[in-house]
Amino acid sequence: METAALNVAVLGGDRRCGEVITHFVGLGARVRVAGVPWEERFGEAVACSSAEEACAGSDVLILPVQGAGEDGTVFTEPGVPLCRLTAAALAAVAPEARVFTGIAGKHLRNLCRDAGVALVEFREADEFAIANSIPSAEGAIQMAMEAAPFTICDSHCLVLGFGRTGRSLALLLKGLQARVTVASRHEVDLAWARASGYGALALERLAEGAGSADILFNTVPAPLLNRSVLSRCRRGTIIIDVATAPGGTDWQAAREFGLKAQLAPGLPGKVAPVTAGRIIAETIVRYLARSESPEEREA
Repeated sequence: METAALNVAVLGGDRRCGEVITHFVGLGARVRVAGVPWEERFGEAVACSSAEEACAGSDVLILPVQGAGEDGTVFTEPGVPLCRLTAAALAAVAPEARVFTGIAGKHLRNLCRDAGVALVEFREADEFAIANSIPSAEGAIQMAMEAAPFTICDSHCLVLGFGRTGRSLALLLKGLQARVTVASRHEVDLAWARASGYGALALERLAEGAGSADILFNTVPAPLLNRSVLSRCRRGTIIIDVATAPGGTDWQAAREFGLKAQLAPGLPGKVAPVTAGRIIAETIVRYLARSESPEEREA
């Protein structure tokens, strides 16, 4: 189906969803929105008072990256009336409609299953996650700059994890002339780190490496920065934890040891909502184009 022929519903979300709305309006889609602060740039999009109204006849339903709560409530900005995705709303979408979200909980998956509606979770898809790692990394570095009484240049930065966000962090930090070390439990990651010009540290030696770091960036959703490791850090060491909440840091120990530790969830939507929203919109458009291709239909 051509994008211009689509009926698109957007429910809730932060400033990223505003960019998604303008993107689809610009492509000529018929867009209805609910639970989103209205902006003039939305142009011909239609503001609706409920999820049921917005979803009626929709080919595509776009939810916030956070998905929907266990009662169907979708995230909305402060001051915006709550928006709730219900079975009645999903029953009103068009046949063969698709629901897009970053990550879905059990309730949302059950709603879509019972309605016979395809659910697409894009947060872990490489094409989305790699692009999204850039605003995450930039936001983490921005937080470190604000917390540090010294420059990133020539500082020793220890990056825990060498996945998408870890790789982007290391790359950007190197560009700022930081001395970058990557910590990982995977030998392949450590080999790539060395080949990229970074220091490489096996995780079993994390306490040793933490003691010489000025800034630690954690991307691993596991309790790696525990009391034992943090006790080796110098007082005033900065920790920016971008892993999924609650992160991988012992926050009480960090306070006791005088470390400047911050949890940094959802950075793309906070520091670069225009870029992050465009990444979401382009990811969805590419998915729709692939699902309409003859090759995928035959597969």
